[in-house]
Amino acid sequence: MSMRKLIAFALCAMVGATAVAESSDDIGREPTDVDFIWGVEIPVRDGTVLNGTLYRPDGYSREEDGPLTTIVTITPYISDRYHPDAQYFARHGFAFLIVDTRGRGNSEGAFKPLDLEDGRDGYDIVQWIAEQPWSNGKIGMRGGSYGGYNQWATARYFPEDLDTIVPIASPYHGIDFPMNYNVQYPYVIRWLTLTAGVTPQGRTFGDDAFWERKFLEYHQSGIAFEELDEHVGMPSETFDEWVSRSVMDDYWAARVPSADELARLDLPILTITGYYDGDQPGAMHYYHEHMRHGSEAAKEAHYLVLGPWNHSGTRMPEQSFGGYEFGDEMMFDAFALDRDWYHWTMEDGERPEFLLDRVTYFVAGANEWKSAPSLDAVADDELVLRLGADRPVHDLFRSGVLAPEPDTGSDYSEYVYDPLDTSKAERGTADDYIVDQTEVVMTDGDGLIFHSEPFDEATEISGNIRVEAFIEMDVPDTDVDATLYEIRVDGSSIALAGQTLRARHRDGLREVRMMKPGTIEKLVFDRFYWFSRKVAEGSRLRLFIRPANGIGDQRHYNAAKPVHEQTASDARTATVRLHHDEEHRSRLILPVVSDDG
Repeated sequence: MSMRKLIAFALCAMVGATAVAESSDDIGREPTDVDFIWGVEIPVRDGTVLNGTLYRPDGYSREEDGPLTTIVTITPYISDRYHPDAQYFARHGFAFLIVDTRGRGNSEGAFKPLDLEDGRDGYDIVQWIAEQPWSNGKIGMRGGSYGGYNQWATARYFPEDLDTIVPIASPYHGIDFPMNYNVQYPYVIRWLTLTAGVTPQGRTFGDDAFWERKFLEYHQSGIAFEELDEHVGMPSETFDEWVSRSVMDDYWAARVPSADELARLDLPILTITGYYDGDQPGAMHYYHEHMRHGSEAAKEAHYLVLGPWNHSGTRMPEQSFGGYEFGDEMMFDAFALDRDWYHWTMEDGERPEFLLDRVTYFVAGANEWKSAPSLDAVADDELVLRLGADRPVHDLFRSGVLAPEPDTGSDYSEYVYDPLDTSKAERGTADDYIVDQTEVVMTDGDGLIFHSEPFDEATEISGNIRVEAFIEMDVPDTDVDATLYEIRVDGSSIALAGQTLRARHRDGLREVRMMKPGTIEKLVFDRFYWFSRKVAEGSRLRLFIRPANGIGDQRHYNAAKPVHEQTASDARTATVRLHHDEEHRSRLILPVVSDDG
């Protein structure tokens, strides 16, 4: 299953509003030793008044206790959902302010998702806090998903009283939401339904059966993706605006920090994301861009934590999800980490013990936490495995191979993709998506499967893998999914990382160039999810390459016109041929950590 698909459906990537995604009731089950004020009015520059809820320690008095360090969260999901979080931090001596995004909850104005007002309002909120008598002028931000995005949106306006941000699972406009590297996806209209109007549409959003039926209808209907909002009964100007812009351009770039803004950014940052977090691409893109453009001092103050978590688990880690048990060792107190971070960055406390270095990550399989001074320092070697096969057509039991120098008889492997065949989409999405092997088992000429030899010893793979594939196809464009798995000795499977590549964008996200039938081109898959796993002795790796044609995917009929405009009448059956002869050395590149690394 494609990583994007499993995340969009099984993890409800942006929010999970009916699940416990950004807070936990367990946090609030201590004695209620905090006070709160509802209906705090916060005016912003255009006269709009935003609604806030302010939490402070029980019995707080400025005269007796002095002004407080403040943590602020700005959310479109209504301030009430952060009530347990606010209680936790107020108990530990902070003021905690929750603000409804403009146009949501009890804030005035109109909500326009992921737009420029988020940052401007964030700036005004921070400056307003600094002027309040209960504030000591030290202000940090906190939040996940949208609440992570709007921290970056605020920071790019450089409010002078903002001291630190803790963006968790932060979407990056155009990179992972509302499209994934120029590949749009149906989940977006589900999220827009959640945030329609001023109050959450939680039950509608959380009805998996309803949305799977609606998306299956779309999948089978042959209508264009641009008609999806009308099809599900949720006409949306925002959806229309986003869908019409299917290529990364200045529209998307205007909504995220520029290189110049990142170069000026000067405050401590704690970024948190997970190996199965639907917004990992966004969170990591912010991080990489800051490492690329930031000052040396700013980069030294940017810490990164990566763990085996889904989207909600980046705030409340879960030992078991997707059918796999990750074990006790991966659990940590995320709230305590954030609390200690604020004490360190704003109150002269000690650096959190958990942060041994600037990058902290969990090695699944070995079940241990490790650290490194940078992402580049995590892996100290690479393992290169070439793709090969004895026969062009694959199934599970007659697969291709992954080997340093494969001794195989066929110069290529190929699959046939008929976009009008929707039969496999009918089974929906498996709850045990990390271990499910149904798609691989069902493969018969419509996908490619490559297996390595069993590992002679346990091997740590940590980082972003890369696939270089020499591809030929007889259509101008198609979407190709690639997913890596560990296959254990008992035959069970663990999904490790995946990526979808739209062939027309192989030269870059701002570029559009159709494939020329009969021409072999090198397609580079270099946007796999970051992960860390110690592959067990005796395990093998499986690389699964196939068309993106599932219920969570945008329908691509292999035509040259913009994908959001394509209908079944544009459909073309594609033969996709992956070459792996001596001239075309298709390969899988794995970042590995040596035993003494």
